[in-house]
Amino acid sequence: MAQVTAWDAEVDLLVAGAGPGGMAAALVGALEGLEVMVCEKSGQIGGTASTSAGTLWIPGNTQSRRAGYDDSPEQAEIYMDRLVGGTKGRDLRSVYLETGPAAIDYYDTRTDVQFLPCGRHPDYQQNMAGAAVTGRAIVPKPFDGRLLGEDFRLVRPPIGEFMIFGGMMVGKDDIPRLIGRFKSAANFTHSAKLFLRYLSDRLTYPRGTRITMGNALVARLFYSLRKRKVPIRLDTAIRELVREDGRQDGRVVGAVVESGDRTLRVRTRKGVVLATGGFAHNRAFRQAFMPQPVPVHSLACETDTGDGLTLAQAAGARIDGDQHRGGAFWTPVSVTRRTGNWRGLFPHLALDRAKPGLIAVNAAGRRFVNEGASYHDFVEAMFDSHKLVPTMPAWLICDSAFVAKYGLGVVHPGTRNLAPHEKSGYLTTAPTLEELARKIGVDPAGLADSVRRHNGFARTGSDLDFGKGDSELNRFNGDPENKPNPCLKPIEAAPFVAVAVWPAEIACSAGLATDADGQVLGESGDPIQGLYACGNDMASIMAGTYPGPGTTLGPALVFAYRVAMHAAGKSDAAGKAMAGREERAAAR
Repeated sequence: MAQVTAWDAEVDLLVAGAGPGGMAAALVGALEGLEVMVCEKSGQIGGTASTSAGTLWIPGNTQSRRAGYDDSPEQAEIYMDRLVGGTKGRDLRSVYLETGPAAIDYYDTRTDVQFLPCGRHPDYQQNMAGAAVTGRAIVPKPFDGRLLGEDFRLVRPPIGEFMIFGGMMVGKDDIPRLIGRFKSAANFTHSAKLFLRYLSDRLTYPRGTRITMGNALVARLFYSLRKRKVPIRLDTAIRELVREDGRQDGRVVGAVVESGDRTLRVRTRKGVVLATGGFAHNRAFRQAFMPQPVPVHSLACETDTGDGLTLAQAAGARIDGDQHRGGAFWTPVSVTRRTGNWRGLFPHLALDRAKPGLIAVNAAGRRFVNEGASYHDFVEAMFDSHKLVPTMPAWLICDSAFVAKYGLGVVHPGTRNLAPHEKSGYLTTAPTLEELARKIGVDPAGLADSVRRHNGFARTGSDLDFGKGDSELNRFNGDPENKPNPCLKPIEAAPFVAVAVWPAEIACSAGLATDADGQVLGESGDPIQGLYACGNDMASIMAGTYPGPGTTLGPALVFAYRVAMHAAGKSDAAGKAMAGREERAAAR
């Protein structure tokens, strides 16, 4: 631990990382009167959240209540207790549920970080007490990137698979309008406006400036920080923490920062916040906390290499890796191929797996999961199946009629010519199930039997093996026009199609142990004074479970708020949030 006697700069709060957690902590700190500096290791802001759906899980949020969706943190606490089990981490979960609505209202009223209610967006474990169908999910309002001017280029773009025409973002509500652009005048007008706006944008910007989802969230945070003139140093990494008088047990009073070939010693009056994105690309941490064999794919930003955990560990911090199940939050991904050695990943979150006419199989050709389950649960089922039968990759099986109607991964709905996608290696087709099985290396008899059994379920409307279509979540992502079950339809129209999917994490669950205000805890369990963590550097309050949409971004923004309030000496804001909760409960 370095001892520094001469400083190059001094601030109240030094934030490591310009993802949503770091930027939110910096923003709240600045609003509460702190002098803040943000250091970002990469050349762009946003981190993994820039490529995410941008949803936040905030039970009892004001935005949904105003829209008429009733919900309460009390019911959510019952749900979380059932889901996580035991008492570990319950105090932090309670604080999260108590503070969440107040924290979001703070952003919504005092900054440009504003949200819309999702309405119907079911929790992922509908069979558990306290689960909700509506009211808990919110999304950032779409953002006009032109407000950032030249700095729009500093916002990390979404993955290419989430854009069309090489740079145009579309939201979930835009998709049916674009697909049905010739079905109504309203759809055509909406689609034409989007395309003309995009053409105009490309005259000046590297991509479209109408941005949605996680990209809108990080752009709104960035825009709010710019308005308050909070400095963000890009291509700048924190290399070492500095303790008071160089003592191993001393307060963290600053950090050694590297920017290119320049080293700065930055003194902090209130503390250092670690928000570097978690350990996604750190091989040692992956080996320590993830299932075996360790998944090779990751949707996390490539610069998320565990810097925060490494820095804190050197300062005596405790990494909480116990009871986090697989150490991360998961989604199945397919590997996309374009030109040369370029590879990308497409996350199969909700657009295809629950639709009628698709099954997932392992190497034995057998189903192993309810295909309409949450992306996290789908991958956990892959891990379980792989212990007995190779399931990495698993295979999504459907027919060409399914692809034409619903799309499959990066293949858009309406696509009838699958030859280019097969030539690229993205998918496999065959005129019979037996030939398809041989091509992809699964057992032909097993696949034929699985499809035959599935087709029987589709005709009766009841999946006796895995219950696909039984839950609210399945039906939400299925096709309501398909009867009798919105998630079941026979697979029977050749050619037959297969796409390989692999497990990939979207965020880390294991991370630094903290208290309710984000203070990092040492091995003794006591806070390390002057050191905070939030975002994916902080051990998740969800403990490796996935309650609903927005499981990572919700805690990132709520605990960033708590971190900044504590650093500003205003941690009683949490007490006000609790009081508000009690008043709402009494009013009922």
